[in-house]
Order: sequence, then structure tokens, then C-alpha cells
Amino acid sequence: MSNSTLAEAAERTPLLILGRGADPTAERGTICPGDVPPASDPTLVARARAAREALGDSAFVLGHHYQRDEVIQFADARGDSFKLAQEAAANGAPHIIFCGVHFMAETADILTGDEVSVILPDLAAGCSMADMAEIAQVEAAWEDLRAAGTGPGTTVPMTYMNSTAAIKSFTGQHGGVVCTSSNAERAMEWAFSQGDQVLFLPDEHLGRNTAVLDLGLALDDCVVYDPRKPGGGLSADELRRAKVVLWKGHCSVHGTFTPAHVALARAKNPDVKLLVHPECRYEVVTQADVVGSTSTIIKAVREAPPGTAWAIGTELNLVGRLAQEHPEQDIMFLNDNVCFCATMNRIDLPHLVWAMEELVEGRVVNQITVDPETRHWAAVALDRMLALPGTPG
Repeated sequence: MSNSTLAEAAERTPLLILGRGADPTAERGTICPGDVPPASDPTLVARARAAREALGDSAFVLGHHYQRDEVIQFADARGDSFKLAQEAAANGAPHIIFCGVHFMAETADILTGDEVSVILPDLAAGCSMADMAEIAQVEAAWEDLRAAGTGPGTTVPMTYMNSTAAIKSFTGQHGGVVCTSSNAERAMEWAFSQGDQVLFLPDEHLGRNTAVLDLGLALDDCVVYDPRKPGGGLSADELRRAKVVLWKGHCSVHGTFTPAHVALARAKNPDVKLLVHPECRYEVVTQADVVGSTSTIIKAVREAPPGTAWAIGTELNLVGRLAQEHPEQDIMFLNDNVCFCATMNRIDLPHLVWAMEELVEGRVVNQITVDPETRHWAAVALDRMLALPGTPG
């Protein structure tokens, strides 16, 4: 890559390398303030245990499935993003320590009362997928749809849980719904009962897989809107004819899996079962034996007979934990290259210890707060999802 190309890429995509720098308007958040203990501190585990015991019922620690083992061991509850937000709302503790990423903590703040403080141990723990849909871009796309003759009354916005509170709020204001990877089919069916077209944010792969593989639409019924191009890179006619307008966004982990990885896994073991998340590419999902959310992946492995061979296409921390918990099965990562969720891994033991010890001293650090207007409309979109048949309330 030439120096000029590198400079252009840097201008297009500002990065916060290892959490350095600050961008408070982005989903990824900002650097962590305060004196975080060094990772080399041999007393970290003991300090974490002492702080957790001192906090007692005044705090509830949530750990996402993709978290490091060193952190998840201190979680009072583990799960996917929405399950954990529901746990936060139901628990009743005045302080929630969310070991996940920024949009998850935002959702927890939306679903809990004003008396509850939601803490993210490292504010640099954002989500690259959520970063790919900024509210100004989405508002511009909505104007493009209106100019093309779609938009309000025709187009229903639908956003994946992995999005900012601002995007959830936009969705709520414009008659749309939030979805998770486990209820995306039901949510999209609902959206089509409200309009003729769906604007799916921010993961094009989940949107395409849901529309084509679950609802039976054709690939040609879907177009990809690229916010970095004028008009999304689409003509007015293309926007009008599309049944689903997919936002050009993806998961930095699940988007790495390719058909070549599938071929290699099957070459290593012809009997291997392919188990992947629906955030993976269409070309990968169509070759899988089982496709499902994080909870579906865990359930499939837990219920499989001993000796089952799996190639799993999801975040490596979870795959490694499944391999440890199920030694009776042959579990391998679909991609030979190490592929952690880099932003999720910013929540490490030093940051968790720091956040808990500060709270023991009566100081609430890194509190995530969603403003009332955004919170209201985001809750509307979430409530629409909760009203869908089969969605756990």
C-alpha cells in the first residue's frame, strides 16, 4: 500500500489505537481516566475479590459471553447484550458494572431507572459495527429515501441491538423496531407488516441473511447503502425497487470468516459440523450446519453428543470457553488466525478492579448516561421488539 493510500485510509477511518486519543461522539467512547493498576500486578485477583465482596448487593456485575476469562469469573450474570440489559433492569442493584461494550451499557441505562448508575470499566470499549452507522449518516440516508419516493409511510427502519442509542432512538421515532440475532426474523416480518420496505441497520450480513434465508426474499431484493458515497451509491430507482435497504456495516469478527475457511475446516475433518453466527457473510452462512445467535451456539454445543466435531464461526473467547467446558467434543475455531473482539477485550481485569475499587470508595466512574429524549424513543423501539411473539420480556 502506497503512502498516499495509507494517508487516504487514515483520513477516512480515524482510529483510536489501543484506546489512545478521545472521540466522545463515537460509539467506541474515550480513553479511561484515573490510575488503572498495571496488568502485571500480582494482587489483581485478590483485589477484585475483595472489592466485589465489599460492594455486596450494591453492585451487579454483568459479563458478556465474549469477555476474557479473567473478567467473566467475577460476573454475577453472563449472557448476550440484550439478556444482560434485561438482567440489569430486573436486578434492582443501584450500580451496574457492565463488562461489555458501549452500546450494551447504553441499552442497560435505557432499561433501568434514573436511580441506577451503569458503569463501563473502560470507555474505549466500543463496537466497530455500531461505529459504522452514525446518526447524521442515517438521517442523510432517510432523506435520500424520501427523495427517491420511499421513506415515511413506506420504509420501516429496523436496527440491530448492536447500534448506538441515537440509532435506536431514530428507529423508534420513525415507527421502527430493534432486533436481536435471535428474533431478527420475527422483527423483519413485523416491519413488513408496517410498510413495503425495510431499512436495516447497521449489519448488512444479518439483514441479508434474515431477508433471504428466513423470509425467502431474493438476493436482488436487497441493495447495500454505503453512507460514504453520494446517495449511498444507489440510484433513486434502485432505492425505490429494493425490498430491503441494507446498511454497509459489519462485525469486525464475524465478517472475517470466508468460504475458504469453511473449505479448510471440512478438509481437515469431513465430519465436522459448521456452527456460525448470522452476522457472518451469506456465503458462509449458506454452508453452515447450524446458524444462530450466541445463545443458540452455546445450546447447540451443550446438547450435542460426545465426540461431535465443531468448527465454530464466532468470537474466539467464547469458542475457547466452549472448548474448555466441553472436552468431550472436538471444537475448533473456524478461522486459523486469532480473532478476538478487540474492543470487548479492552475490559480487562485491571479496569474492572479500578472501577470496583473506585465504587467501594463511593466514586462512580465511567457512568454511561443516555439523555431523556434519546432514551424515550430508543425505549419505544425496544418495547416494540419486546411485544413481538416469542421475545422474552
